[in-house]
Amino acid sequence: MNAKSILSFGIMLSISATAFGWGQKGHDVTAFIAENHLTSATKAACDSIFEGKSIVYWSNWADNACHTPQYDYTKTWHYRNIDAGNDYDKFPRNENGDVTTAIKSQYAILGDSKTSLEEKQLALKLLVHFLGDIHQPMHMGHLSDRGGNNVKVKYFNSDRNLHGIWDSSLVESAHNWTFTEWQNQIDRASKEEEAQIISSMDPDDWGKETFEYATEIYDKTPEGTNISYDYIAEWTPLIEQQLLKGGLRLAHLLNTLFDPQYNK
Repeated sequence: MNAKSILSFGIMLSISATAFGWGQKGHDVTAFIAENHLTSATKAACDSIFEGKSIVYWSNWADNACHTPQYDYTKTWHYRNIDAGNDYDKFPRNENGDVTTAIKSQYAILGDSKTSLEEKQLALKLLVHFLGDIHQPMHMGHLSDRGGNNVKVKYFNSDRNLHGIWDSSLVESAHNWTFTEWQNQIDRASKEEEAQIISSMDPDDWGKETFEYATEIYDKTPEGTNISYDYIAEWTPLIEQQLLKGGLRLAHLLNTLFDPQYNK
């Protein structure tokens, strides 16, 4: 099979995939980057909460769980939709919750000594996943089109929607890597770059940043756009950046929470 055939095969696989968050690959990448930046104390704390399983193991759990009766209350926690031309801070929040408020609440649960192991397990599963979601631009997309789900585009001439393209297709087409290869290749920020990425622990700062990227994507991807090789090349650097930021910020949150020596 030649290189063009391999790429075409990969594209077809990504087209048939169910659209969730960053897609399974993206969430695994985010969690694995974080895992590689956990201190020994933090890793021990996470291992204890998850009873030996890694944060990568649970990174996609929330996407399946929100479609079950027990956890359907978390459906709106994966995103925050803001219509074009609106101020991020002033736009009304979903009364059922959104991704930034969910990150704050789950972080608080993990830091509360009174919460049970079961409560901490759920909070950590959700936190790991939502750090991926908040960095996926279409999860900060427009309310009017359901975060790009109603924006019809073509992907190599196949009918798709803008949200689904950004969930999985672009990640898989950018690099045909495993999640460990993704981490190996993009997790190379300098100390100065990393310090800038983790300089804020406020999820709304991250949300505003992602919302700005979403605005640019909408501007450059009008309905009916036929997405092809040039589009993948243009947006691959942003995808790499957002996956890296999500992983580094997740690690920073967890290290700050679980390792008393981390910020000393």
